[in-house]
Amino acid sequence: MEIKIGNHLVGENHPTYFIADISANHDGDLERAKLLIRLAKEAGADAAKFQNFRAAKIVSDYGFTHMNSQISHQAKWKKSVFEVYQGASIPFDWTPVLKEECDRVGIDYFSSPYDFDAIDMLDPYVPAYKIGSGDITWDEALVRMAGTGKPVLLACGASQIGEVQHAVEVIRAINPQLVLMQCNTNYTASLENFDHIHLNVLKTFRAMYPGLVLGLSDHTSGHTTVLGAVTLGARVVEKHFTDDNNRVGPDHPFSMTPATWREMVDRTRELERALGSGEKVVCINEQQTVIVQRRCLRAARDIRAGELFDRAMIDVLRPATPGGILPNDINRVIGMKALVDLPTGRELRWEDLGGA
Repeated sequence: MEIKIGNHLVGENHPTYFIADISANHDGDLERAKLLIRLAKEAGADAAKFQNFRAAKIVSDYGFTHMNSQISHQAKWKKSVFEVYQGASIPFDWTPVLKEECDRVGIDYFSSPYDFDAIDMLDPYVPAYKIGSGDITWDEALVRMAGTGKPVLLACGASQIGEVQHAVEVIRAINPQLVLMQCNTNYTASLENFDHIHLNVLKTFRAMYPGLVLGLSDHTSGHTTVLGAVTLGARVVEKHFTDDNNRVGPDHPFSMTPATWREMVDRTRELERALGSGEKVVCINEQQTVIVQRRCLRAARDIRAGELFDRAMIDVLRPATPGGILPNDINRVIGMKALVDLPTGRELRWEDLGGA
């Protein structure tokens, strides 16, 4: 199966589709958001993705302030969860400006909406919707996005397989254009997270949903996880994107930079070339190797016409001169008659041999 996002065909037989999740890394500055779009394009991203949320529509200030403690990456935030989300939100009126900038530089624009108004607002501007892992159990939102008829990308971090199955069923009942993305939602950038990404889940998804487009939404450092996912069949990769990991903000520390993003894309393109075909053949660039590295049967000494071959008269040596008899046929040659004189080292050919 393949789906179309913007001008890109996305699927197993197409290049990996890279999504730069700018997320909150705009730092509340529209011009900075536009700069990150341009940098993402230059670094090889296929899409620049944002997140449309409003604090009051995504988090409960009461709920978080009455928790016993903040957890995971949020424990390091100097402001309340509500305040961080409020500061990271994107005004709705940025949307046409961001879309125009993406169009200008030639990169797809879309977003993860986190409330109904955001879903509806984005509809005229985006070629696809991304559903964040945290909303995998919110059927109303899944239905609303799937109902637009546009491709849906579903991240499934911090979820059980039954929850994934339910969400996939809800979406596909309305819209077959789905990308299912393996994800781990720990954003701490700890090296221990490699123990928890479980790329082999992609094998499970492939067995459960043959033909479904698979992807990876990732927050680990380096390129290992992405390259592994692509090897296992993922053809959509989403990573956070910034220009400086040292900037203050919730997503900057674990985001990719233009340099690391370009490296990721370049190594992936090499991997795609290396994965190649599943058909085992002699490749174009090794056709000469068949001659110089393989062996054929050769005269171990000067042989006169009329002599009958025994094993001592035959050497098995490189190169495998075209037309020479291959080693697998040595037992057929033993006992046959030389029809012509053969100098030492000359390859044996069937036309030079006859019955005893």
